[in-house]
Amino acid sequence: MATISDVVKLTGLSKTTVSRVINNHPYVSKEKREIVLKAMKELGYVPNPAARRLRGQLTTTIGVIVPRIVNPFFSYLVNAIEQAAFKQGYQVLISQSNEDKNKEVAFLNLLKTKQVDGIIMTAIENDWETISSYKNFGPILFCNEYLNEADVPMIRLDQSKGAYIGVKHLIERGYQKIAYCTGGLFAEDGKDKDRNHGYQRALKEAGLSVNPKWVFVNQHTIEDGKKVMKQILSMDEADRPTAVFTGSDEIASGMMMEAKEHGITIPNDLAIIGFDDQPLAEILDPKLTTIRQPVNEMGEKAVEVIINMLNNSKAEVEDYELPIELVVRQST
Repeated sequence: MATISDVVKLTGLSKTTVSRVINNHPYVSKEKREIVLKAMKELGYVPNPAARRLRGQLTTTIGVIVPRIVNPFFSYLVNAIEQAAFKQGYQVLISQSNEDKNKEVAFLNLLKTKQVDGIIMTAIENDWETISSYKNFGPILFCNEYLNEADVPMIRLDQSKGAYIGVKHLIERGYQKIAYCTGGLFAEDGKDKDRNHGYQRALKEAGLSVNPKWVFVNQHTIEDGKKVMKQILSMDEADRPTAVFTGSDEIASGMMMEAKEHGITIPNDLAIIGFDDQPLAEILDPKLTTIRQPVNEMGEKAVEVIINMLNNSKAEVEDYELPIELVVRQST
């Protein structure tokens, strides 16, 4: 098996020059680069990426942490990240945290062993004190999630605004008994706190109060949506909500599927609004009113920023807020 020394001998160039070509270093003349590449081809020399990574020479892999890849929102976000990264010569390594703190730490440890060069976190399970220690081993970027105390770049949306305009839309349509689904807890701090605040603000402005029976916590999937619908139907008819702001299009679709099974008409009997604007929002019958998140732009911006961090260790830490909007269809 050919080695780098064989390439050096065949080309007559220095080992430094050959290494620069192998590592795609920009400061090598076109002529020397062609000589090295020709020699590598003749010898059948293939660089060992594992060895190069351990020597700290390889910066081509970006890690991405998602909570659940089966959630279409994160599937589309990863797709946008992967495509943008590939165009820049980077590959993507994906890990599911499954909302597990230990799994998240295990993936962050890949920065230590140089198996990834930087990490994009699309979900956050641990506190900043735990995450911050890994900054010593490579750049970290938050995309879709954020922590106020963190000093890393964040690609984010105004989640509070998203919930606010969604609930306000329901109120403007005449609904006053509005339920709420959240992927976290209904608390001042923690996951989904911004959406919680947006929901409460819209109700307060309309002179409405939160009904604890209509708040459904830790909801994520289509199956969760079906269960929420069953819970609503188990309530006395006079005590049921007339509209629901869900945390995702998945939950909304589960609710709509279950509603159809029980002869509940959307939106006449119950209005439903989603969040994300996944393609399924237009497939559902009726078509789903939802909050659109610019998923492609989020992925592309995340890649742009983290590559800049990899190329410039002194890059400024900035927050990037992308627009969010209401898409009105037939479910409200």
